[in-house]
Amino acid sequence: MLDSTFKHSLQVTTLVFGLITGVVLTISTNSLLNWIKKKQDVVDKTEEIADGIVGLIGNTPLMRIKSLSEATGCEILAKVEFLNPGGSLKDRAALNIIKKAEEQGLISPNSGCTIFEGTSGSTGISIAIISRAKGYNAWIIMPDDQAEEKYQLLEKLGATVEKVKPASIVDKQQFVNLAKSRAEQFGKHQGVQQDVDNSRKAGFFANQFENLSNTEAHYYGTGPEIFRQTNGKIDAFVAGAGTGGTISGISRYLKPLIPSLKVFLVDPPGSGLYNKVKYNIMYSPYEAEGTRRRHQVDTIVEGVGLNRMTENFNTVHGLIDDAIRVSDEEAVAMARYLVREEGSLQIRLFIFCNAIY
Repeated sequence: MLDSTFKHSLQVTTLVFGLITGVVLTISTNSLLNWIKKKQDVVDKTEEIADGIVGLIGNTPLMRIKSLSEATGCEILAKVEFLNPGGSLKDRAALNIIKKAEEQGLISPNSGCTIFEGTSGSTGISIAIISRAKGYNAWIIMPDDQAEEKYQLLEKLGATVEKVKPASIVDKQQFVNLAKSRAEQFGKHQGVQQDVDNSRKAGFFANQFENLSNTEAHYYGTGPEIFRQTNGKIDAFVAGAGTGGTISGISRYLKPLIPSLKVFLVDPPGSGLYNKVKYNIMYSPYEAEGTRRRHQVDTIVEGVGLNRMTENFNTVHGLIDDAIRVSDEEAVAMARYLVREEGSLQIRLFIFCNAIY
């Protein structure tokens, strides 16, 4: 009887001990998991903190354009590049161009180096912002017929702004050619006596039209972002072209991954890229005898359209399926439609994804 009672007490004790141990282990495990989760949350939130203004460039969201999607019966998405610090996708190209120049030892920060560029404005704004953030000076040369707000913003960002008359690319005083010569001459007339810092001064020509760091920024950045954000479910990609860096980089990345993808170039009046894509001839009707104008790319749309091939545009050869000519009237009508229906002047359809799923 005593032995039986002892066994019963032992079983009860064992059970109680087991329950207590289980509770303690459960609490300890939950506490450990909560601690790990909190630590992970801290790490995740830390990773969300951008390292300076340069850290804000890229990883922009895709936005469904509700009015157009409902009107057409398919999903129309816009890559919201105006959320980059400089207000455009040109931040991506400018940053990559400067980074590559640093890696090659062509420039070094906080040493008096100046970055020169010929631009209609957007790339200049990007270069001015990134130059200031990374310790460089910016010298921007622009045609004198651009929006006044661009000149004012560049000057407020601390850039030297030089305005020149619009001219053909064969003219040495054309804004791109002049930027190159200014960079080559930089520092040559600063005198013989130089201290250590001055000896490192350099003038660097960003050369957005021919520098392949431009298209690489979109091949390694914008393209993968679009693929990830859409899970690769894209039927068509539509974009304009100035330097050709955006449409070439994104198309070269997406086409091999989505063989059925159709790429369309949208071109403004006076640009020869439309005929280059359609008929493999770089020609615009504005160049016909008796119709040549002072400004061949005669459009209110700034920064898009060109009458020459660039190294960046050459990389997209054979990947653009078709081209569409869009008049100024059509562009203005769409801009007003988006303001009326979407409530924003900021929506830009230079990157325009059309997915039907």
